[in-house]
Amino acid sequence: MKNQKTYVTALDALRVISIGAVILIHTTTRELETTHYLLNDNLFTLFLNQIFRFAVPLFFLISGFVLELSADPKMGYFAFLKKRFTKIFVPYVFWSLIYYYFVYTGNTNNLLKVILTGNASYQLYFIPTLCIFYIIFPLLHKLYNFIAHPISLILLGLSQFWFLYQDYFIKHGGSDSPTRIFLLSYFVFLVGIVAARNKDKIFAFAKKWQKFLVAVSAATGFYVFIEGRNLYYQIYNIGAIYSQYRPIILIYTILIALVFYNIFEKTSWRKISELSYFVFFIHVAVLEIVWTHFGHMLFNLFSTNLVGKLVFDPILFLIIGGLSFGIAWLVRKIPFVSKLAG
Repeated sequence: MKNQKTYVTALDALRVISIGAVILIHTTTRELETTHYLLNDNLFTLFLNQIFRFAVPLFFLISGFVLELSADPKMGYFAFLKKRFTKIFVPYVFWSLIYYYFVYTGNTNNLLKVILTGNASYQLYFIPTLCIFYIIFPLLHKLYNFIAHPISLILLGLSQFWFLYQDYFIKHGGSDSPTRIFLLSYFVFLVGIVAARNKDKIFAFAKKWQKFLVAVSAATGFYVFIEGRNLYYQIYNIGAIYSQYRPIILIYTILIALVFYNIFEKTSWRKISELSYFVFFIHVAVLEIVWTHFGHMLFNLFSTNLVGKLVFDPILFLIIGGLSFGIAWLVRKIPFVSKLAG
């Protein structure tokens, strides 16, 4: 049984929700691409695409939480890196090779650059940034008292809002370089670190204000949808709907984390959570295969009327998610595969 100090049951559910949100973003994005971004004709698809934009920021928050919760002061720096990079970097390189040589074979960058920037496939972009967080985490851990001071958190939060505002409203997004994603994500990672040391207080707060948090989260999610749609029609730049790095999504992510942390605190999603990392890597390959062979045909069939449009989104999500988790469950039964492929 896992050490109670380092195991919070709600984190398993949060991981699965985060990965599920990633899959839904990618399935709905494929539909929006197919319709050439006629957003007003596909509002339900856009709505789902936008309200799940907390996916990657939530994953960064979870990562900070887990690292702080399991921090071992007796473990040396290089031992820490070896432990963490074995779990994340080896599968990342493995899947980068798969996508580079077998899925997206038209990539013109050399393999080393692809691995360093995370562009072997579009879902891999944030892994190099996560590695940066791993590298600097021991320093952040030592600076916890400074970081967790209310004045420090306010200043760090304000600086993060400034970066997010500049990126979304002024620059309208940019390349998914590790440095850019780091500058747009550091605060939510720090929130995870601080939350880990205050998990009981946070649970009590989330439980006390549950109804309020649910209502505010719903309203904030709807605003995320309206914001993305309106900005797209102002500038006609897909960065308006693709970006999950916006000031409002930072707030939305923290609200969603509080809501789900309370809801799933007493539930166990451990077995399905163990499959989530593999699912994150493989689901894009599954999406490409499904879309090529029958997904596009199904879309043409269902898109002829309003009811068809409404049911197609959950159907495609369930197909891609179900196949991805099913493959993960089967593959993990093969000895030592999880160490290589996640």
